[in-house]
Amino acid sequence: MATQQQYDLEPKDLENNSDKAPESLDQADEEKYERDQPNEAAAQAEAQSTGPAPGGPSPPPNGGSQAWLQVLGSWCLFFNTWGLLNTFGVYQTYYESGARFTASSSDISWIGSVQALSLLLIGTVAGPIFDRGHFRYLLVGGGFLVVFGHMMLSLSTTLWQAVLAQGFCVGIGAGALFVPAVAIMPTYFTTNLGLAIGIAASGSSMGGIIYPIMFYKLIPEVGFPWAVRILGFTVLATLMVPIFCMKMRVKPAKVRKLFDPSAFTDGPYIWCVITCTVGYIGLYVGIFYLSFFGQSTGLTGDSLSFYLVPILNAASVLGRTVPNWISDKIGPLNVITPGALLMGVILLCNLGVKSAGGLIATVFLFGLFSGIFIALPPVLFVQLTKNKAVVGTRIGMGFAIMGCGVLIGGPAAGAILQRTPNHQDWTGVWLLGGITPLAAAVSFVLLRGSVAGFKPMVKA
Repeated sequence: MATQQQYDLEPKDLENNSDKAPESLDQADEEKYERDQPNEAAAQAEAQSTGPAPGGPSPPPNGGSQAWLQVLGSWCLFFNTWGLLNTFGVYQTYYESGARFTASSSDISWIGSVQALSLLLIGTVAGPIFDRGHFRYLLVGGGFLVVFGHMMLSLSTTLWQAVLAQGFCVGIGAGALFVPAVAIMPTYFTTNLGLAIGIAASGSSMGGIIYPIMFYKLIPEVGFPWAVRILGFTVLATLMVPIFCMKMRVKPAKVRKLFDPSAFTDGPYIWCVITCTVGYIGLYVGIFYLSFFGQSTGLTGDSLSFYLVPILNAASVLGRTVPNWISDKIGPLNVITPGALLMGVILLCNLGVKSAGGLIATVFLFGLFSGIFIALPPVLFVQLTKNKAVVGTRIGMGFAIMGCGVLIGGPAAGAILQRTPNHQDWTGVWLLGGITPLAAAVSFVLLRGSVAGFKPMVKA
């Protein structure tokens, strides 16, 4: 297990950062490595905690057909977890039409908020289940719930039925699938862990592109019930890959804790979690309402409004990969801070959008910079956690708390939207969406100052 990280508050030049860990480290060098390369240090700690006992299986292969089949399986899991959640914008727009049931914007957004919150909360429980060796149960059980939720959604005709099917059933199933997608990687990779997870995580963006287009194209052809069923059958087909190809290589030597009380006395960590929660309010205002904004204001036709969601998710491919690579060079706080600032500014720019072209531009840029807010919080949790042995628990706790931001963002924006007689208070919606990421950016600046100082050319 890696030694506990001690933060060095003295400024440090970017030029002197090491790119990889030496084979043998003294205590000072190891602390420097953990500070400069938090992802790799956490991966080593995770690999050791999930690695073989003496005389057991060999070390992670870091390649080979079996290892890369796990990446393919994880890609399919991301495709059917966050990929499905990234699709909710088109459901929000469709439900607003009243074709399925009549409900307010705020009430409709509860479906997507409950879905995302369920994924984040169940993920904290699924981690210890995975550690006990029940990998196959998570795959089969989670896959069944996601497919069953789609089948029940196809029969729903009221809001509460959609909340149960799409919010709870699909969300809980996705939470059970998401943990294996990430947790299995350190048992197959150490040196190529970042690349493997990056490739797998691209499945979420691809799902957010393919599923909205399928939904929109199928609705006029076969109607809502069969459109949703076809999406469910697509989930079933693609989940066959991880069910048959993924294999738990080693059973973890130690079950991770569900809860780490020391997290609440770790100032920088809890500060970061609260800041990310505030930012997530604005993030999900954009994810839920940009598509409906174009349709309801007449800036875009029905067709283009649905295609705004794939545009957003296509842009997020870069936003979820490139910033992680940059953060390895200059530090995650130096990347997420301007990312949060730009995301807030872009959402506020919607106050002045007057054409379809302007809306497409803000949607694309929002997808690009919102990807930073999705990809970097785990990296920050790793960096701010001194004891790398509890990194997995801290990440799960952090995302569970951030789920409150998801739960607030969509319904609050919907309630603001309905304040005017014509239910079109978009000024209030974009003020909420823009101000919260800006507040998060200010908080990130202060957090950076507390852990690394305010000098600009310091990795943090």
